[in-house]
Amino acid sequence: MRLAIKKISVWSKQQITEFWQGNRGEWPWLAEKPIPLAGLNRNMWRGAVPSWNFYILLSLSGIIATLGLLANSAATIIGAMIVAPLMGPIIAIAYSIALGNQRLLKRSTFTLITGVFLTIATSFVITQLVGIRTFGSEIWGRVSPTLLDLGVALAAGGAGAFAKSRRNIADALPGVAIAVALVPPLSVVGIGLGSNSHSVATGATVLFLANLTGIIFSGALVFIAQRYGSLERARQGLIISIGAILLLGLPLGFSLENVLVKEQARRSINYLLSRKSITFSSTDIRDIQIRRQGRRLVVNLEVATALNSISENQVDLVRDFLEQNLKRPINLNVRIIPIQEFSSPAPGT
Repeated sequence: MRLAIKKISVWSKQQITEFWQGNRGEWPWLAEKPIPLAGLNRNMWRGAVPSWNFYILLSLSGIIATLGLLANSAATIIGAMIVAPLMGPIIAIAYSIALGNQRLLKRSTFTLITGVFLTIATSFVITQLVGIRTFGSEIWGRVSPTLLDLGVALAAGGAGAFAKSRRNIADALPGVAIAVALVPPLSVVGIGLGSNSHSVATGATVLFLANLTGIIFSGALVFIAQRYGSLERARQGLIISIGAILLLGLPLGFSLENVLVKEQARRSINYLLSRKSITFSSTDIRDIQIRRQGRRLVVNLEVATALNSISENQVDLVRDFLEQNLKRPINLNVRIIPIQEFSSPAPGT
């Protein structure tokens, strides 16, 4: 039995070796090695330099992102993500942590900080000049980050570091920039400050910090895994990154839990009202908005029905019914859109 297993193992290794030798010429990417340390060093220093080109390109990206956010245009915002050069110094920070290179860390951190303030200032000025104070979904979608956003940042940081260390897949970097979206949150910070909406600015700041820490942490790990640097050299930087992730994880986790509770409540309420409630079963439920206040749910319901078809007493009964099924206190606000029907039959019918 052991002899048979040994023969199968030897035969398998031979087949794999023959397959590899016969096909690696057609699939050169299978044998591709990381960029040599000296070459990657040069690339990282170029990306960390606070040059005029960097600031001009970042300013233009900030302008595009701000106008796209104010216009609620997703396509314009994607264009700003592609133009933005902010991934350069951030990946350089991850690389400098992996190697324990203090000079590169200081240079890339300076470039990043000045770029961040430039982007926020650009957005602030544009918001003041344009004067728009009503926000669309593209802005509101960036003020309530969750752990899902941190997960995207971790994956994007690993992808960015891996792409930087390979010559033939550098084309993946624009996709990484789109996935993690660094400039739009900074532009939302500027819009929030420019419109005196501090909650918007705070939420977008948390999103940017989550993206930043996620990219740096996972990027450093990918560089270490490819033998650029070591865990010993990167220990201090990784500890700081982990601490930042844990600190940000508290509000991000609460935000995700809030989203999940609201979504579960929305599905339950929609089902209970349309299938189990006599009062609302024959109405057209146009919209359900749910807000949490501790354990309490504030439900704003918009229905279309005939005038005077729903009474205040019926709304109280529905609220009691929802509380019994969802096991939590509920404030139910119902907005009725009256429907009037007219019939004009043809003469003689």
